Amino acid sequence: MTSAFPALLREKLHRTGVIAVLMIDQAEDAVPLARALLAGGVNGIELTLRTEAALDCVRRIRAEVPEMTVGVGTILTPGQANDAKEAGASFGVAPGMNPRVVAEARSIGLPFAPGVCTPTDIEMALESDCRLLKFFPCEPCGGLPYLKTIAAPFMHLGVQFIPLGGVNAANAATYLKEPSVLALGGSWLAPKDLIAKGDWQAITALASEITGIVQQVRP
Repeated sequence: MTSAFPALLREKLHRTGVIAVLMIDQAEDAVPLARALLAGGVNGIELTLRTEAALDCVRRIRAEVPEMTVGVGTILTPGQANDAKEAGASFGVAPGMNPRVVAEARSIGLPFAPGVCTPTDIEMALESDCRLLKFFPCEPCGGLPYLKTIAAPFMHLGVQFIPLGGVNAANAATYLKEPSVLALGGSWLAPKDLIAKGDWQAITALASEITGIVQQVRP
């Protein structure tokens, strides 16, 4: 088995340009939230395992919003990798590079993007046959100039990144122009206060804004 992202999945994430990173407390919010993002053109999400409702949210979205590509984030243990796969996740993401977690993802065939922020992290990920990596925390580590510097020695190997942490609509275009960036991690697209209020129109507006930026940069 492999933890590599299939070509079709990578292409879909590249086209959408942004993966909405979600933390959902109430499972009943999952489907309307997914539909709100889709209405704004965002068809890829990462549901973080930071709430008890997360896996239930994955199952509900997979069942009721099949157009949405659903990944699971904050996978910190091999057991959570299995849970994500069983819930129907199309891919997994972690904040760091844990060889045991990556090995488990590979053994069960879950496409997996570990988190990196140093050249050593990238080399460890390459040792585990990972070529799509989460750059986290992005802006606190030095942002795009830092990413371009650490990515340079590995670009000939086909490495690409999903920057997350401080990325937003204001700097999205700059990141999207960088060849090493497959897609952005969009944690700003569904703020907890808007989810709590059920303000799906506001979330659709945020999704539409970033979709417009993606279309300008990657027509």
